[in-house]
Parts: sequence; C-alpha cells; structure tokens
Amino acid sequence: MPVRNGATTILRAVRSVLDGTLRSIELIVVDDGSSDGSADVVASLKDSRVRVLKSGFEGIATALNIGVKAATAPFIGRMDVDDIASPYRLEWQVDALRRGQADIVGSRVRIVDLEGNAVASMQRYERWINDHCTWQDISGLRFVESPLVHPSVTARREVFELGYRNGHFPEDYDLWLRAFAAGFRAEKLPDVLLDWVDGPGRLTRCDARYSPEAFDRCRREYLLQGPLRGGQPVDLWGAGKTGKPWLRWWRRMQRPVRYLYDINPRLIGERIHGVVVETAEQIRAADGTMMIIAVGAEGARELIRPALEAKGYILGRDAWFVA
Repeated sequence: MPVRNGATTILRAVRSVLDGTLRSIELIVVDDGSSDGSADVVASLKDSRVRVLKSGFEGIATALNIGVKAATAPFIGRMDVDDIASPYRLEWQVDALRRGQADIVGSRVRIVDLEGNAVASMQRYERWINDHCTWQDISGLRFVESPLVHPSVTARREVFELGYRNGHFPEDYDLWLRAFAAGFRAEKLPDVLLDWVDGPGRLTRCDARYSPEAFDRCRREYLLQGPLRGGQPVDLWGAGKTGKPWLRWWRRMQRPVRYLYDINPRLIGERIHGVVVETAEQIRAADGTMMIIAVGAEGARELIRPALEAKGYILGRDAWFVA
C-alpha cells in the first residue's frame, strides 16, 4: 500500500486489510514522502503484521517497487490508501491462485465516493469493469482499457517482479500489458471485493499519466509490439468518432488498412482516408488478417462480438477491441 498524504483515509483502508479472514499476512505500507503524518497513523495500530517503509517522494511506481522488493510471500496483493477491501478479498483471491491456472486474480468493485455512495458519472465504467471476468475477455479487451482494477488485484509475486516503470503512462496498465505479453493469465472473481473510492485527489483524475492520451500511447505501443508486429495490413470496424483517429494513426504509421466497416448508413460508400466504408454484412471470413474494432457506444461491442465469431474470428487472437 503506497501512501502520500493519506492520513485521513489510511486507517480505514489498513483496518479493512488487517481485519480480513486471511490472518497470516504482512502489510507493507510505503510512505512516499508524506508530510501529514500518514506513517504515524499506521504505526499507532501497533500490529506486528504491519511494516512501514520510507521512500523519498519518488512517485508511485518507485514506491510500489520498494514494496514488492521487501515482500517475502509468494502472493502479493495491491491496495490503495483510500479504498476498502472486503473481509474475504485476500482469502478468496489466494485460494483462487492456489487452485486455478490464473497468475493474476482481481474482483468486481463498487465505485463510491468518500461517503460510500455510488458515483453516478462512473456507473457505465463500473458496469464495463464488472462485466468482464474471464481470461478471454480480459485478454481480448486489453487494448480498450484494463478490466483489472489495480488495487483489487492479488497475483503471484513473479508478476509484480516484472517491475513498475516510471514514464508518461499509467504504471498499472503498462504492467498488465507486459504481464500478458509475457504469458501471465488473469481472471476476476465474480464477487464485489473492493470499494474503489473515487475521491477528488485520486491520481487518475489529476495526473497526466492517466489521461486518455497517456492510455493511447500505452495501448498503441503494445499493439505494435504484439498483435500488429510485422507491418501486416489490418481490417477496421468503426468509421465514426472512435474509429477515425485510429484510421489516421495507421496512415501516419504507414500501415495499410484493407477494409473499413461500419453500421451507420450515412457512412456506407464514403471514402475515408482513402478507404471505402462497407457494411457489416460485407465482412469477410477470418483469414488471418487482424480485425481491429474501434467503437465507443455502450453495448456495441456486445453486438459486434457474435457477428465476428460467426465469421470465424476469435477475440484475443485475430480480433481486438480498442478505444
């Protein structure tokens, strides 16, 4: 659990971990240059399972790496200073890691404010996160965003030993993409095991490393290193608001787009950046060419996926959703 000036919420977060049903744990709190006495608040608990380490205002990635290096257990769980874990979270996740084939186990979450109320503006995002729990979904949707909520995850220590990188990108998304590329598998328990607190000071709201542009840089880097390595042509489903920026990007990258599909009748037959828009009914059967689906309307991916599967595409192999 990294902390920087989290004295007002850290006690609640720490207690939610220590009071869980998995008792044999070590909680490593890494104080990243706090000036509000956060470490003293934790030390006041006088629980032998808690260890407080110091880092010198070096940022969350460095603080997390310090915690990973200090950990001795075969499984490591992530937790943030303002969130609340279910009492069963660690026990159930460790049990899943011991019994199953997954290397990374997350959970469903509730997105709440500091008072525990549902955040209305985050409900679509919460539904999307909680709808995708299987490895096929998590893997196939990795270039939309990560369905794994960082502080909800427990994983084999080898995953975290890949290391968090400092850079102009979200450190957790970067880690998951590297972990998946390295062959680690993820799943999520179907239970809500974390209250994910959406407070005004959350890094995802106020730090450029979590901006849409930063996520774009990250997903495009790993797309080119992974499914799209080698410069082969792609087919693109989506000629609207979400798809056009991807089409422009491929042109800048000098990557050929073979076919362009959409369901909007106003776009059918139009030539966009040199590619004629065809109807969804004209989609060719899977032939090894990567199909990239760039759509943003809620529910659209759920409609598109069976249509692609009927043509022989497999999500996460030759069909990838992006955002």
